[in-house]
Amino acid sequence: MASRLKVLRLFKTLHRTRESVFRDDTRALEAARKKINEEFKKNKNETSLETINQMMKLASDVEIVLRTSVIQGVHVADNKLLLRPRRDVLQDNVPYCDHPSKSST
Repeated sequence: MASRLKVLRLFKTLHRTRESVFRDDTRALEAARKKINEEFKKNKNETSLETINQMMKLASDVEIVLRTSVIQGVHVADNKLLLRPRRDVLQDNVPYCDHPSKSST
């Protein structure tokens, strides 16, 4: 029963992430909704705990990639896009170093 609750929680999390990532893009929102629902429905009768855990790991990884890697772009002019990054996508800038110092461990 506990794994069922985890699956449902992950299902809800994926849908919340979808709504955040594809905000105001009805076509992308609908496509993502259909894909999420289709994948969960296709595997709803799975009984192997190992397989369920593997699928949950995959779904969790997909949610992380969507949340942290996808940036929405909106056409504002003929050859211009307005990027709408979310806080989850923005990361600290780490400067590149040609010659990293060796740590003394």
